[in-house]
Amino acid sequence: MSEADFRSLYRRLRDQARHEADPQRGALGHLTPERVLAAAGEVRRGRTVSLAAPIETTPGPDNPEPARHTMTASAQRADDDERGLRFARDRFAMNVHGDADSHLDALCHVMFDGELYGGVPASSVTPDGAGALTLDLVRDGIVGRGVLLDIPRLRGVPWLDPGDQVTAGDLSAAEAAQEVTAGPGDLLFVRVGHRRRRRSLGAWDTARARAGLHPTAVTVVAERRVAALGSDGNNDTAPSTVAGVPFPVHVLAVNALGVHLMDWLDLEELAAACAQLGRWHFLCVVAPLRLPAATGCPVNPIAVL
Repeated sequence: MSEADFRSLYRRLRDQARHEADPQRGALGHLTPERVLAAAGEVRRGRTVSLAAPIETTPGPDNPEPARHTMTASAQRADDDERGLRFARDRFAMNVHGDADSHLDALCHVMFDGELYGGVPASSVTPDGAGALTLDLVRDGIVGRGVLLDIPRLRGVPWLDPGDQVTAGDLSAAEAAQEVTAGPGDLLFVRVGHRRRRRSLGAWDTARARAGLHPTAVTVVAERRVAALGSDGNNDTAPSTVAGVPFPVHVLAVNALGVHLMDWLDLEELAAACAQLGRWHFLCVVAPLRLPAATGCPVNPIAVL
C-alpha cells in the first residue's frame, strides 16, 4: 500500500470518526449503557477465561527488556524464628508497550503528523505524562459484548506465519463461517495464532516479522462501529505494508478512529472454548489500572461464556 493511498484512507476514517465517534472518548461512545446491559445477557455457562498471557521476566528475542519482579520482603531472614506476623512484599516494573506482554493502548499513545485522536496536539504528551486522552478515559472499565474472529481456523492452519496479513475479506469471511457479526459497541478480538506458534516453535524477533491486520481491514472496524480491538499479535503486520508508516493499523485505529487497542493477548483458550460451544460471542470485561496520566497499562481481559 502506498503512503498516498494510506493517507487517503486515514483522512476518510478520521473524518468518519469526527461525525460518528465521541470527541473525548473515541469509539467507546458506541458502547452505550443499553449495549452493556445487552452484553450481560451473553453469559450462558458462567465460565471465565483470561485473554492475557503471563507477564514474562526473562529476556527473549521478542522481549529484550522484560518486566522486573523483585521481592522487597520475603520469608528468608536469618534472625527470624518465624513466630508472629510478617508480610511478603514485591515490586514490578514494566515496559508497557513492548512486543510480548498483553497491554492496552490509550488514545494518547499514537501520535501522527503532530496530533493525537481528535486533533489534540501531540505536545500534550510530556515527560511528566499525558495531559489528554489518557488511560483515565477507561478508569471505569470496558464492559461489552466480545466477538472473536479466528483467522487460522478460517484458513485451516494452526497459525498465520510472520508477515501474513488479515484482510477485510478475511474478517467478513470469518464472520460468515462462525455465524457471528461484530456490531456497534462490540469488543472485537482477532486471532492470528501468535501464541500457539510461539509455544510450538519458540520466540522470535517480532519487531521484524509478525502477522497482523492489513490497514484496509480497519475499514471493517469502522463500518461495524467497534468500541475496542484486540489481537494475540500487536494488530500490525511486520514488515509494515505501508512505506514510511511502521504501524499503520495503530494509526488508523487509535489516532483516526479513537479505538482502544489491546496487543499481545492470548486467545488460545478462548478460541478452544468458543469452538466447543459453537458460539463466538460472549460478555467481556476489561479492567485497566488507575494510572491517570499513562499511555497504556498491562491488561487482563476476561471473557465470560
